[in-house]
Amino acid sequence: MRRWCVPNVQWSQLVLCATVLFLLGGLHIYRGPNGGPLQALDEVVDDEDTSGSTRTTQDDRAYRRLRFPKTSRRLPQAIIIGVRKGGTRALLEMLFLHKSVQKANGEVHFFDRDDNYERGLDWYRRRMPYSFPNQITIEKSPSYFVTPEVPERIKAMNSSIKLLLILRDPVIRAISDYTQLHSNPLANRSSRSFEQLVVKPDGTVNTNYRPVSVSTYHNHVYRWLDVFPREQLFVVNGDRLITNPVSELNRIETFLGLEHRINADNFYFNRTKGFYCLRYGPVDKCLKETKGRKHPDVRPSVVAKLREHFGQHNQKLYDVLGQDFGWPENITHQTIVYY
Repeated sequence: MRRWCVPNVQWSQLVLCATVLFLLGGLHIYRGPNGGPLQALDEVVDDEDTSGSTRTTQDDRAYRRLRFPKTSRRLPQAIIIGVRKGGTRALLEMLFLHKSVQKANGEVHFFDRDDNYERGLDWYRRRMPYSFPNQITIEKSPSYFVTPEVPERIKAMNSSIKLLLILRDPVIRAISDYTQLHSNPLANRSSRSFEQLVVKPDGTVNTNYRPVSVSTYHNHVYRWLDVFPREQLFVVNGDRLITNPVSELNRIETFLGLEHRINADNFYFNRTKGFYCLRYGPVDKCLKETKGRKHPDVRPSVVAKLREHFGQHNQKLYDVLGQDFGWPENITHQTIVYY
């Protein structure tokens, strides 16, 4: 583009040149079905802990598009429903490595927020990226998993939709959840430590504390399996996704009906961060600095109490899913990576 800016041009041409370069600098490029650019539109990024506010008219302007013919916004064919602090952002970015996947920007929160849901499916569709007919659109909103109304609402949209649920060791997830809540300067965070919040004065586990209740996965899974058949729910092993992403992603590709395209060349291990980062051709990308936050030190006795507490709940989860994650039931020495 810089070749447009040459000497001996009129002032109006210089202004046009500067405007074009400024606009292109803020655009996000999407791939077409052969890996080439599909569209250019402003990227809107929402973190997992976004507030309950809906998009404004100004936000909507970020979805103006430059696109190829034969593309359109489609309702998602697959949704990552959770779990919060289980690795949903990492999963979505990894799937986006595939040329046949387009992802919604940010978290749409259509099915879990009444004010958004009342706007209707046309509003929801407009939050989706442009895609070709042979591409899959995926969105993720982790709070879907724990919101009672969501399964029926999603079924009303598409009863054959494919659902992705990523789960991690419930103790580690609870600590990660506390860390994010505590680090958010806008949140009404407690001054109490994780240990004070998770263990009641009588020494029992505080099951009403949200990070604990969210980690009691089987209570939420039952609700989903009352609405959808088991074969429509793929449960991603979040611990394995971190240590061996390619094998887990190949299983997801099969579930989504995609050709196996993601391989070891799409990843490199970042020793500073302690987890795998992504490689889009010549472009390398790691998750934001907020991913992999340092977690508080938790006394072994508290970790052991949580392990014992979740042991029976984990077994109920294994039974209902027919899938054993092998999460430890007592304190062990582990090298933990937090997303």
